[in-house]
Amino acid sequence: MAANAFESILTTLPKPGGGEYGKYYSLPALNDPRIDKLPYSIRILLESAIRNCDEFQVTKRDVEKIVDWVNSAPKQVEIPFKPARVLLQDFTGVPAVVDLACMRDAMSKLGSDSNKINPLVPVDLVIDHSVQVDVARSENAVQANMELEFSRNKERFAFLRWGSSAFHNMLVVPPGSGIVHQVNLEYLGRVVFNSGGLLYPDSVVGTDSHTTMIDGLGVAGWGVGGIEAEAAMLGQPMSMVLPGVVGFKLTGKLKNGVTATDLVLTVTQMLRKHGVVGKFVEFYGEGMSELSLADRATIANMSPEYGATMGFFPVDHVTLQYLKLTGRSDETVSMIESYLRANNMFVDYSQPQIERVYSSYLELSLEDVEPCVSGPKRPHDRVVLKEMKADWHSCLDSKVGFKGFAIPKESQNKVVEFSFHGIPAKVKHGDVVIAAITSCTNTSNPSVMLGAALVAKKACDLGLEVKPWIKTSLAPGSGVVTKYLQKSGLQPYLNQLGFHIVGYGCTTCIGNSGDLDESVAAAISENDVVAAAVLSGNRNFEGRVHPLTRANYLASPPLVVAYALAGTVDIDFETEPIGTGKDGKEVFCKDIWPSSEEIAAVVQSSVLPDMFKATYEAITNGNPMWNQLSVPLSTLYTWDPKSTYIHEPPYFKDMTMDPPGAHGVKDAYCLLNFGDSITTDHISPAGSIHKDSPAAKYLMERGVDRRDFNSYGSRRGNDEVMARGTFANIRLVNKLLKGETGPKTIHIPTGEKLSVFDAAMRYKNEGQETIILAGAEYGSGSSRDWAAKGPMLLGVKAVIAKSFERIHRSNLVGMGIIPLCFKAGEDAETLGLTGHERYSIDLPSSVAEIKPGQDVTVVADNGKSFTCTLRFDTEVELAYFNHGGILQYVIRNLINQRS
Repeated sequence: MAANAFESILTTLPKPGGGEYGKYYSLPALNDPRIDKLPYSIRILLESAIRNCDEFQVTKRDVEKIVDWVNSAPKQVEIPFKPARVLLQDFTGVPAVVDLACMRDAMSKLGSDSNKINPLVPVDLVIDHSVQVDVARSENAVQANMELEFSRNKERFAFLRWGSSAFHNMLVVPPGSGIVHQVNLEYLGRVVFNSGGLLYPDSVVGTDSHTTMIDGLGVAGWGVGGIEAEAAMLGQPMSMVLPGVVGFKLTGKLKNGVTATDLVLTVTQMLRKHGVVGKFVEFYGEGMSELSLADRATIANMSPEYGATMGFFPVDHVTLQYLKLTGRSDETVSMIESYLRANNMFVDYSQPQIERVYSSYLELSLEDVEPCVSGPKRPHDRVVLKEMKADWHSCLDSKVGFKGFAIPKESQNKVVEFSFHGIPAKVKHGDVVIAAITSCTNTSNPSVMLGAALVAKKACDLGLEVKPWIKTSLAPGSGVVTKYLQKSGLQPYLNQLGFHIVGYGCTTCIGNSGDLDESVAAAISENDVVAAAVLSGNRNFEGRVHPLTRANYLASPPLVVAYALAGTVDIDFETEPIGTGKDGKEVFCKDIWPSSEEIAAVVQSSVLPDMFKATYEAITNGNPMWNQLSVPLSTLYTWDPKSTYIHEPPYFKDMTMDPPGAHGVKDAYCLLNFGDSITTDHISPAGSIHKDSPAAKYLMERGVDRRDFNSYGSRRGNDEVMARGTFANIRLVNKLLKGETGPKTIHIPTGEKLSVFDAAMRYKNEGQETIILAGAEYGSGSSRDWAAKGPMLLGVKAVIAKSFERIHRSNLVGMGIIPLCFKAGEDAETLGLTGHERYSIDLPSSVAEIKPGQDVTVVADNGKSFTCTLRFDTEVELAYFNHGGILQYVIRNLINQRS
């Protein structure tokens, strides 16, 4: 490897009072006028390429591609990127540590030094354990849930504690500290690194797609698959297509009573319509001064919902104020500002702005934003609040789809009466049975959290109540939220309405609301009621929130409280009352809605820097339950074959130093035939483990009681459970079943209807390969590596789709699965494919003969053939394919480099 080709621009950064902060690679020292017009987000990619330029993994040619972004981005050129750090969430962190432990074993068996498997870049692993809100509406919910989680997940937590000591350069944030994205924002985000006297911008890739929340802080970050993250941890550059950047100009100011959530749902719809998949979005304009850091983080968090790689807010004075608020030292903030100003990465809106060049442009006046929600099944299906009632009735009328339930007119107004613990109760279409202020998108934002608390206070003062059968919960993203809700004196009012704090992790939005009361569940299921959930999360895909809530709406925290009080989504808040006060008078939404000034005053007096410092001391101190975990001292993990939580996967079984090489597919059966918008929620195991599923059978055969099944997320370290849970979603629509919904498929040779796992195992045992047919946006949603690992373990060799979500396509490549795209205007239906055919994919046997994005021919056994685009997008991805997967590639590279 050569010395850095840009050593000549290494420059000293002086401290204002004398001395120096360190050295940095100076972009202005390049004296290239093209750099001044680059988007700020692209400058971060440029600095990384310059700093890591060794003419081996990163070359001067790569740097030139980025400098010439205006001309090179439209050509879809490939560049390497080395992030400053990697962020793992515990659900993806466990399999990542499992894989690292496995890689150590594999290197040991191949006769190499297994201790070379260590993260080469800093790794932050946050245990934001999934909270089952079974004990909602109780004062001791947090402690009860923590005790429940530790009793269920002791083995998983102990394994992660082992990982923190067995692997160097890995920080593990213990349970109870907060949701990963908010911990990243409030504590882990460096903005600028000072590593041994070398200064450079913070950048991060994380194993959750909502890693993008950090973009609100001016840190370039986005979600990648766990597989890709593991390679980045081990020093491999990420291969990415140099993205286009959409410039999004904000002007004006939000109207009184309009929330950041309303803004983000509006932005999400605009960007989804504009088309930003695979692109960066960079926000600018005079309206930026009106957006708090928390507002920016809310918009950035939703990047996966509008399809962008990230929604970036460059560092400015608002960022610096937030860093001080959250407890970063004055010296650290001074270093950050000095470095970013010196390297032309700081936006000073008090100075004239150099016009930057973007790939395309959008503009929004904040004054045009109206209160809204999104649903009932997708985050970008925005509904203006004043049109909600009409939209709901349209959904009841419309055919089954993203905006339809096909309820006959004569039964749309039916009322089902039942008894709730001796109390007369009733439920009808649109009635809210779950109302949750959840830990994801919104709880970084004091204005909407304290806004919700003010709604609760006004409602309580007027004597309003929430019906007892509505499952309410509050899951803040950080302990800081608890502190400022208590400081404001408003938490008791949320408690009074049933919004007790249940924990600081993933809850309702990932399907962990717990069971509905049996009487409520029976009333819904036995009468085919379209019940509703309202949550302040970012995802509302069908079957995700709860099996019995077919309508799920995303809303701001204040609106969650309002809908809980109203008890239905079938309401026009402008003209219909949400309840009757203690004085017998009707109460309308406007009567309990706080003004922007009221909210701002409470935020100003209640959100204080000491709260952040006190909360994050727990990261270094731990907590008693965490500190008492017993952890082995060995660097090689001792696998317990009886464990149902941590299991050694077969990825490296019989691995040799010689790569297996490229391969096509011969006479494969179609395991599943899908339409559009199959999400990772449909593919990857998530939420609760159904009692009749193959995973449940596996656990029961090993003596696990049903009450101890826990969730799929908590068992992500066990490939046996996860393979059985792949495609186990109850809302799965498989065309082979001719309209029937559920986790089943047809075993083509026999015509038998089997669970997807059982059918896949039968094919494997018979030596038969399988493929999947799919429509558009295959793999959208959370960046779950198990959505690729699971199909690989089921024996899937290729997926042929109309289009792929960015991260999921990359994950498929990482697991050695061939991604293919139908040609424009074609799909399985237009080609007359039923899924009952057998498919052969013709690929050269040498990877040297394959080119990224080339055409390949697929031949069916009924004589039909069609051309597809091979979605290996870069030469590096072809190298992964040649090795059988990204992890095998990394192991062989490490051994070859160090032998």
